[in-house]
Amino acid sequence: MKILVAYSGGLDTSVLLKWLKEKYSAEIIAYCADVGQREELDGLEEKALNTGASKYFLGDLKEEFARNYIFPMLQANAIYEGRYLLGTSIARPCITKGMLDVALAEGADAIAHGATGKGNDQVRFELSAASLAPQIKCIAPWRDASFRKDFPGRAEMIAYAEANNIPVKASMKKPYSMDRNLLHISFEAGAMEDPWYDATTPADRDMYVLSTAPEDAPDKPEYVQILFEKGDAIGLQAEGLAELITELGDFQVLGEKDGYTLLTPYGIMRVLNALGGKHGVGRVDIVENRFVGMKSRGVYETPGGTILLAAHRDLETLVVDREAMHIRDSLIPKYAQLVYNGFWFAPEREAIQALVTHTQQTVSGEVRVKLYKGNVMNAGRRSPHSLYSEAVATMEGGQEEAYNQDDATGFISLNALRLKASARQVK
Repeated sequence: MKILVAYSGGLDTSVLLKWLKEKYSAEIIAYCADVGQREELDGLEEKALNTGASKYFLGDLKEEFARNYIFPMLQANAIYEGRYLLGTSIARPCITKGMLDVALAEGADAIAHGATGKGNDQVRFELSAASLAPQIKCIAPWRDASFRKDFPGRAEMIAYAEANNIPVKASMKKPYSMDRNLLHISFEAGAMEDPWYDATTPADRDMYVLSTAPEDAPDKPEYVQILFEKGDAIGLQAEGLAELITELGDFQVLGEKDGYTLLTPYGIMRVLNALGGKHGVGRVDIVENRFVGMKSRGVYETPGGTILLAAHRDLETLVVDREAMHIRDSLIPKYAQLVYNGFWFAPEREAIQALVTHTQQTVSGEVRVKLYKGNVMNAGRRSPHSLYSEAVATMEGGQEEAYNQDDATGFISLNALRLKASARQVK
């Protein structure tokens, strides 16, 4: 039997890799997906091979993640339960596809993940796998009674790692769990399990990775202009942008257009994460409803995504037809729920995405935003596809040929007809 394991090099996946090899007498292939988590990846191959893997693959999915997952989701303005920008949720189908590509190429019989039986990730991984490669078996050790018997707690995992000469950095006092990718970073468990716990105190300042506390952010606001083409951000304009790009240094500049620096989706996200984080943008502390039925508390940082969502939404108000926008907006809760619950590759999500894509044909133009103390403030928008007419909207006189106010009388009368009938109805 050949099993491909989702591998991060941490305590859980290192123990899982060794345990699977022993339980199934299987050949184990380790797979690590780079979706922009920027964690230390050096040395993982050697560690995986020393732990028992026959091969190790590192999938560079950063650009694919931004282009084919983050950007389509932002076109839909998807937010789960009105607050969560779906950072962990949207990464899982991307990672699963990367795993399956390697699993199929290597002739693996199964893939395995370290998601627990209480969380959403198990559902997201396995529903994605079912959609893409139903012939590949999914193994979830945390749902195996023998695995839970062997490892009832973290102490037993640490002891197992030490006994098997698996080097891991683990602590019994870790205050929370973290999950990071290009779109966000999340903090859960530990102290976060108390929903009354205040994660904004000075004692918790060191917990945050992507953003400065709003009260510590610069006292001077910063303006950023974003160039959109058919719903996707393609260019940025900001003071000191060239220096920032040089400092970040891990993506390609595509050129210049009308004063904008053109970047790939990954480059856009990297720059906006840096700018938003500098100004304390994108922090949210929520209690959410997991698909498996329980409520959980999480703290999230999503600086770049928060800026893009605000800018995209603002440009849409200028260029998208009212009724088309309202129909699309009515589907946002369903779209977000599908992403959150693991149905990214499901036909219903793809059908909604087709509608979203259609609404984005005119979403090209420029948006200016002001970043200040945790806030993203819209500060201007313009587009060659604008539906806005100053002649129609003006409060000044002399524009009766553009909008005849007398026409409103009949409009109101016809809309009032059914209301009057209802009022006269005997109840």
